[in-house]
Amino acid sequence: MNVSNALFVDLYELTMAQAYWRNGLRGTATFNLFFRKLPPDRGYLIFAGLESVVSYLESFRFTDEDLGHLESLERFDRRFLRQLRDLRFTGQLRAIAEGTPVFVNEPVLEVQAPIIEAQLVETFLLNQASLQTMLATKAARVVHAAQGRSIVDFAARRTQGLDAATSAARCGYITGYAGTSNVQAAARFGIPAVGTMAHSFIMSFEHEQDAFRAYARSFPDETTLLVDTYETLSGVANAITIAREMLGEGHRLQAIRLDSGDLARLASAARKMLDEAGLPSVQILASGGLDEYQIDEMCRAGVPIDGFGVGTRAGVSADAPYIDSAYKLVEYDGRPVLKLSTDKVSMPGCKQVYRIETGGISRRDIVASVGETVDRGRPLLQEVMRAGQTIVETPSLADVRANFKLEFGRLPEEVKAIRSPADYPVDVSNGLLDLMKDVTRTVRTRELGE
Repeated sequence: MNVSNALFVDLYELTMAQAYWRNGLRGTATFNLFFRKLPPDRGYLIFAGLESVVSYLESFRFTDEDLGHLESLERFDRRFLRQLRDLRFTGQLRAIAEGTPVFVNEPVLEVQAPIIEAQLVETFLLNQASLQTMLATKAARVVHAAQGRSIVDFAARRTQGLDAATSAARCGYITGYAGTSNVQAAARFGIPAVGTMAHSFIMSFEHEQDAFRAYARSFPDETTLLVDTYETLSGVANAITIAREMLGEGHRLQAIRLDSGDLARLASAARKMLDEAGLPSVQILASGGLDEYQIDEMCRAGVPIDGFGVGTRAGVSADAPYIDSAYKLVEYDGRPVLKLSTDKVSMPGCKQVYRIETGGISRRDIVASVGETVDRGRPLLQEVMRAGQTIVETPSLADVRANFKLEFGRLPEEVKAIRSPADYPVDVSNGLLDLMKDVTRTVRTRELGE
């Protein structure tokens, strides 16, 4: 069945929407999307997914196929389904810019729209913001651990589906990856496509050296040789032979790649062999189950590796494969509301997030009610959509990448630590604290008789 993204919705969003409709709830609702807590070893999150959110909201509509499926469930009023036929997103979206470091309990998206519209988009917004923020955060840590060495995305074949693979490539590039092996993502986003050979290519030839020679002849100016199919240092010796042949023909071997074994030991031995052969310009690349933890250890130890390919562990954020995110109603029809559930208390009302900086370094954030002023605070939430239409120019991927570089550079180094990072202070303004107290008192009196 050919259905649209409007059906990418949890069923209870639709059942609530019909109940809103039947009971005449048409007021404007404000929802905040935020992250409740940081995953292990994370001192920050890198917000991503805004482009997907805006594109979805701009095109939001139920098709005839969507409505036909809903009717077949035999649980929705046909008059309600006719209302859905004409439904579009007509509200406002405020957001923090993609590539910006964010922290817990800070709204990264604020949606204000008629309540049915604002409710029905919850599932998609949570999905995209959570997935892409998780991937961008992992990628940022990998780049930071590499200390300037190149990083390439090899994750496509191991991510959980096509959307995740595409998002991993995009989020990696935002945070500083040099390229991706995913050709579709490279074409879609204008990311450099990077790739060399697999072990199957080597094994297709009778001798490893024959495989290297054949590849070098096919790509004489961009050859990287995978040297660990049989025995790594023997492979390096064969690569040196081919590199010398290439020099005689006016070409240079770009790099060798290590993909298994004790990478630190093998890289050191390979570097020594290459240098002694008069090939100091040949780079050493490494891959094979890597993420920021192993990369950080090797770079701190001075292992002579010039770049890394990261796949499975980075592409699925293996050590922290999800983020505890939430999309909560904070105001309805001009009335601030909150949730008082144990360990899940929410903050009422429309908000702004201010970042306080001194000496070019971000020192702390303050979550405040809209309209409050915060001395020396830079507001992070900016209006992106109004009356269902985008009102700002969509930033290019290069712009998002530049924003990440700028904002990440402002974070204190101790917050960026790969293990046991320092806490970044996030405060709540006095005005928002007072509002929380007032709304809590009202709710307890009305609902609990206190």
